[in-house]
Amino acid sequence: MTIEIVSTRKAPAAIGPYSQAVTLGNLIFTSGQIPLNESGQLVEGGIEEQTHQVFRNLTAVLEQAGATLSSVVKATVFIKDMNQFTAVNQIYASYFGDHKPARSTVEVARLPRDVLVEIELIAAKAVENV
Repeated sequence: MTIEIVSTRKAPAAIGPYSQAVTLGNLIFTSGQIPLNESGQLVEGGIEEQTHQVFRNLTAVLEQAGATLSSVVKATVFIKDMNQFTAVNQIYASYFGDHKPARSTVEVARLPRDVLVEIELIAAKAVENV
């Protein structure tokens, strides 16, 4: 199997030596997305606005790779303040609906660009019925 790089202009470009996502076979591994818009600018606002932007970025990356949020099998959520977990969790649930991938949530001391939230995903590409 070959590792393939995933890149889209609908999400912020990588700001370091990494890719927005990579695929290996039918699996997609996203890099952690932070609340930057397509231009690389940090979105204004608090945890709610930042979490929505992270999901817009993740959705764009997954679409480029041939997947959707409904094909996510694992999510890792990094938040700066566990007291904001309820707000993040409500927004998270609104994007996944009845789909409930495995998840870890970790409070961290600091995130890139001093953002409040970062999320990475593992998903499976859509498999066509033969």
